Amino acid sequence: MLAKRIIPCLDVKDGRVVKGINFVELRDAGDPVEQAKVYDQAGADELVFLDITATHEARQTVIDLARAVAEQVFIPFTIGGGIRTVDDMRGILRAGADKISINSAAVRQPELISQGAEAFGSQAIVVAIDARRVGNKLAVSSEQLAVSGKRVDAPDSSFIIPHSQFIIPHWEVYVSGGRTATGLDVVAWAVEAERRGAGEILLTSMDADGTQEGYDLELTRAVATAVNIPVIASGGAGTVAHFAQALTVGGADAALAASLFHYKQLTIAEVKAYLVNQGIPVRV
Repeated sequence: MLAKRIIPCLDVKDGRVVKGINFVELRDAGDPVEQAKVYDQAGADELVFLDITATHEARQTVIDLARAVAEQVFIPFTIGGGIRTVDDMRGILRAGADKISINSAAVRQPELISQGAEAFGSQAIVVAIDARRVGNKLAVSSEQLAVSGKRVDAPDSSFIIPHSQFIIPHWEVYVSGGRTATGLDVVAWAVEAERRGAGEILLTSMDADGTQEGYDLELTRAVATAVNIPVIASGGAGTVAHFAQALTVGGADAALAASLFHYKQLTIAEVKAYLVNQGIPVRV
């Protein structure tokens, strides 16, 4: 089994790391490059930088950030926010980023995923999905079950559906820093992103974001079982057990956290030690 990854996320606004709750009430959390150096030395597997207002304010992601981070850290890092073209991707990757993350632009121009994957390889293209639970959908059970738009064989005897119909959760894709609903189903969009060449899904629960009450395991598992590319769980980490749950019950390949690490409520070493004790493979 491949080692699971622990990834600090640094949301950047006006050149500073910020963190909030449910995408609002932002607080300053430090200088992004200095934070990156600390996390590199602390044993993070990767880093993610998201310029959280770049798309909303129609600004370019600052390439200088990628260059400054590349000069200071020695682990892979991803940069996202305001990326609209293949040229934007090229500039950030040339500046030293290992991957780019696209969210709003991917929804508005799905062909951008394919173009990026063709130009730089799927391993460099992360599609970020901001998901909000919007209720449930009714599915009809039969010898084959329609689950989140994907047909699968009938479940084993440990999974019992007492009625001819059952309810499954439903999440909607949001863009522009969580400001705009798209009407897209999250699971269906993740499948489409993979089909178009995405190498990874960064999946954030808007409902859980910043609450420290745990990842949305239903959401994470629904996407992880629908795609064959790595899924990074994001939003809601509050305890070491939450990381373990995301990586096992949720089926995620990596777990991302922000405020928990920024404000030193937990260290990466503490999280990894717990995961090792739980028999979950990580790089130590």
